[in-house]
Amino acid sequence: MGKQLERDLGLASVTAISIGAMVGSGIFILPGLAMEMAGPAVIFAYFLAGVLVLPAALSKSEMATAMPEAGGTYLYIERAMGPLFGTIAGVGTWFSLTFKGALALVGGAPYLVLLLDIPVTPLALTVAALLILLNIVGAKQTGRMQVAIVAVMLAVMVWFIVAGAPSVESARYDNFFDSGLEGILGATGFVFVSYAGVTKIASVAEEVENPDRNLPLGILGSLIITAGIYVAIVTVMVGVADQADLTNTETPMELAAGNALPAIGITAVIVAALLALVSTANAGILSSSRYPFAMSRDGLAPTVFETVSERFETPVNAITITGGVLLVLIAFVPIDDIAKLASAFKILVFILINVALIAFRQGSIEAYDPSFKSPLYPVPQLVGIIGGAVLLRYIGFVPLVGAVLITVGSMAWYYFFVYRRGGVGREGAMTDAVRRSVGRDVVDQTESEVEVDSNEVLVAVTDRTPPDTERSLIDLAVDFARTREGGVRVAQFDEVPDQTPLPQSADSLTEADQAFEARMADRATDSEISIRYGEVVSHDTRHAIVNYAADVEADTLLIERSSGRDTLLGSDTDWIEEHAPCDVIEVTDLHYDTASHIGVVTDEGPFDPPKVGLTDALAMAVDGTVTFYFPMPVDAPESRRNTVEDYLSELADLCEAPVETKIIEPGTDDAMERAARESDVLIVSGVQRGLTDRLFGRASRVTAGSKHGTLVVYGASRPGRVRGAIERRLF
Repeated sequence: MGKQLERDLGLASVTAISIGAMVGSGIFILPGLAMEMAGPAVIFAYFLAGVLVLPAALSKSEMATAMPEAGGTYLYIERAMGPLFGTIAGVGTWFSLTFKGALALVGGAPYLVLLLDIPVTPLALTVAALLILLNIVGAKQTGRMQVAIVAVMLAVMVWFIVAGAPSVESARYDNFFDSGLEGILGATGFVFVSYAGVTKIASVAEEVENPDRNLPLGILGSLIITAGIYVAIVTVMVGVADQADLTNTETPMELAAGNALPAIGITAVIVAALLALVSTANAGILSSSRYPFAMSRDGLAPTVFETVSERFETPVNAITITGGVLLVLIAFVPIDDIAKLASAFKILVFILINVALIAFRQGSIEAYDPSFKSPLYPVPQLVGIIGGAVLLRYIGFVPLVGAVLITVGSMAWYYFFVYRRGGVGREGAMTDAVRRSVGRDVVDQTESEVEVDSNEVLVAVTDRTPPDTERSLIDLAVDFARTREGGVRVAQFDEVPDQTPLPQSADSLTEADQAFEARMADRATDSEISIRYGEVVSHDTRHAIVNYAADVEADTLLIERSSGRDTLLGSDTDWIEEHAPCDVIEVTDLHYDTASHIGVVTDEGPFDPPKVGLTDALAMAVDGTVTFYFPMPVDAPESRRNTVEDYLSELADLCEAPVETKIIEPGTDDAMERAARESDVLIVSGVQRGLTDRLFGRASRVTAGSKHGTLVVYGASRPGRVRGAIERRLF
């Protein structure tokens, strides 16, 4: 096991890091630009942004208490949605946090110029280098510095609010909503990044003392404190300064302070702004460096990022590479464009966070056991998803394109570095949640099949059908129809040459026809249910069978299939299966009198509902037992095993006959061979070509030499290509 990180961040440090990660450019730089979009309603925009961030804060608080490990957003999305989405979230969030750190350092330049007339970039690079060194020394020192910075910063902000409130002029709030809904939403999306740091602390959850208590309190407490301060400060800003002045300055808070505070207060605001921007950069380095660290531990990034310093117990290589990217951004990249890109991706990530929580709640991950649970689930999560999607419309085209490029690059990294090397052998909770949803749908369909109370069964034979085969087909049809309160119709299909007129052939009965009618008359007399019978003459038997099934509105069609391609219906059965308007059951070598143990096998998804309905009806008719055989890879995730076991248990509960379920691992046995060996009657699905190929000679024929009969069931309402592919992939 890799070296663990020291847990030395208390509640004060957690709250301070979270507040420090939020309070920065969002309040010292952005209000003037946002006011240009929304006017006085910029106050409401800050409030609305905080509300839309709250669902992600609740979701992340819950997931952080269930998984208090380094990685934060990456970790939760990876566990919820799988390694591919985890890679996208990890790489993208790492970049966006690093970008925001660079923005904070360079964005503080206008305030710095107010104090010192020095070059901005060299100073920003120097401060960045010091912060990188501080993070290497240890998270405890980082947390202590954040507490000090945030304490000073909050004191100045409260001073600004209290001292500025008496100078507020109510007339400045006139025409509050004149900018309209579009202006307010545009400003809300613009200032959304102001709250982006609220969940950063979760990325260092592995270093938090008592995470069950401190993580949710720190995240939610810091959001409430910051949102309250934001709204109060912007309210005072708008109330003490002209809108034109606020929208034409790079230092809006300093401008507002000049109208409300004495000279020392203005200086304090400038110092607080610089401290806030430095703390934002510091928190960005602290949290973003944990993403490559966590991805390395999960096999999604090179192992070099997993190295923990023996002396300082910090992920030194992850911090170093993050700091290097930060320095490059400060020196060479236009910060405004990067900030917009970071904002767009942050909204996308917050949407994914809410989706991730839903995946965990709907999945069956036994290890997911949070001590804090998001209240009112899933309402906040749905609000966060929909609200984030709405805000993305107002971010702009270029940032969205940049986010797409990051996403594509992350996918390429996953494919070449992870997938082509064998993957990581994990699946996300979302996969299991979808699997459970699909399983519930299949169970509902199966219940309808099992409980159907009317079924018209059509038995299709020819004059070449052996009498014992015909008898077995009718016995099966009668028992199947009896359990469903239905009826049986037996039709012998006679094919004549194309040049022979059909009316002429229909008017005369051959010896085979007379023998068929005699057998059917005797059988109809002895049968417990109604049996109707007759002959159908045609030039094309397969078309005649399909058309006749449609004419009599048959629910189930029984046909016999021999292993030979030139006997009976031969290859025409394939065409009948594809075009029949009802369920089709192919019967091969059925010894009905000795049928007592019925095996049902699948290899490409859940069991088809018609197959389960037939199985239960047949077992009840012959007073037999049923065994469901389900293949399962040896290395299948725990969540998949749990869901499949629950699905099989529900299937067993639906059936009236005695049922046993067996999960077969390929390394120990083959499900097909096991079922064939242990069953008197073997039932498979026709849509599962892998099985029918093996049954009927297109691959190795496992039924050779065995004494069981085989029923291949083709459901009329088969899943479409997409649905079928999803079912096979999940099960």
